[in-house]
Amino acid sequence: MKNLSIFGTSSDAGKSTLTFVIGKILQDEGFSVAAFKAQNVSNNSKVCDDGSEIAIAQYFQSEVLKVPTSYHLNPVLLKSGRGNSASLIVEGKVVTNKDVREYYRDLDLLKPAVKRCYEYLNSKYDCVISEGAGSPVELNLMDKDLSNIFIANTYNTKIILVADIEKGGVFASIYGCYHLLPKKLRDNVIGVIINKFRGDMSLFDEGVRIIEEEFKIPVLGVLPYSAFNLGFEDSASLQNFIQKKQNIKLNIAVVAYPTMSNYNDIEPLIADEEVFVEFISSNISLDKFDLLILPGSKLVIKDLQWLKQTGLFESIKNFKKELFAICGGYEMMFTLLKDIYALENTQAIEEEGFSFIDDEIVFEKEKILKKSNYKLFGFKVEGFEIHHGVSKKYPLMYEKDKFKGTFIHGIFDNDNFRTAYFNSINKEYKGFNFKEYKEEKINEFVNKMKSKLDIKRIISSVL
Repeated sequence: MKNLSIFGTSSDAGKSTLTFVIGKILQDEGFSVAAFKAQNVSNNSKVCDDGSEIAIAQYFQSEVLKVPTSYHLNPVLLKSGRGNSASLIVEGKVVTNKDVREYYRDLDLLKPAVKRCYEYLNSKYDCVISEGAGSPVELNLMDKDLSNIFIANTYNTKIILVADIEKGGVFASIYGCYHLLPKKLRDNVIGVIINKFRGDMSLFDEGVRIIEEEFKIPVLGVLPYSAFNLGFEDSASLQNFIQKKQNIKLNIAVVAYPTMSNYNDIEPLIADEEVFVEFISSNISLDKFDLLILPGSKLVIKDLQWLKQTGLFESIKNFKKELFAICGGYEMMFTLLKDIYALENTQAIEEEGFSFIDDEIVFEKEKILKKSNYKLFGFKVEGFEIHHGVSKKYPLMYEKDKFKGTFIHGIFDNDNFRTAYFNSINKEYKGFNFKEYKEEKINEFVNKMKSKLDIKRIISSVL
């Protein structure tokens, strides 16, 4: 069986989503499938079963496909770093902070790691589906493109193009992307999927004819726009979530600082019919909210300084209702934060925190990566840690009065904790089963997309 590459004709075309959708469909046909992305750029990551770190999109794809999580799924990850640098994570571990220009100059050094991981998956699964990055035809970067060109060229993968019709210019993006591909890759394109169509789909029948007859590119499907409030990969996808809720018991504000990370912690709340979630990034009145959440942060001190500059720091400090802080947000709650090794900043720095917790945070060189079961606030919670900051007195959690904080991501996935906590804020809150919700929504979404795709053509192209 041949492997697949999913190329977007533009950024945010829906590659991550179509990767797991097509993977799940192939699985249902009896094939073993793994999703892969050679290089991702994201502050949103998770700790795998093997203790490594990968981007959330690849973690979520593996959850959908029920594949063990490991660094093989995403061998290269870039996260925001100090100044113009990025934190470089190779095969699941932080290697260094690199200037972006230096990263591209040394790109060939990363290819062996990418090949090791891809070939490992290739040896274990019938089909590896490789998600591309951005557009595959950024002409000035094609020789530096690990996720699209390198994989497709090295392993001769079959290619599906995904075009976002919502952006406009869909014909130009398809025609231009296809014809700018190297001939070898162009010959491997099996067709294009038109994504995010709104309205009467028969209105695009003429569009399908043009693409197939005049461009000579098979159309594998026209997919309707469908909100999927799970697996948020980046801030762009986060901004697209939809809440149509009739039975709201809690209004929750999530502080969206500039380098907010691991906002998948909030997914159970977005899914919850009894909760309305609002992301705030300016100093608005907090009076209407029952609960305020400070999520993770990639650059904690910089985001803390941003809170002070915007005036949100004082507003949060004076907030009289429930306050919950996770990881980077938790670190901000301490008396003093010390980046003594300049891990997140251009030089060693100290910054005063909210002083809700009587200890200091020290950013240690060794990053803590751990996935485990934890005892938190009286509940057994499955979650993970991913942080440089360390507290000697409160290494996992702290609670006092109306404040709770923890280093552990994934705590709101726990139905028992979430229900008890929210019920303590509003006795009318009932709760729901988030795991069942996820399973139901994934299957519903995949089946909806499957009904619009030419599955026979896709399968025959890879056999």
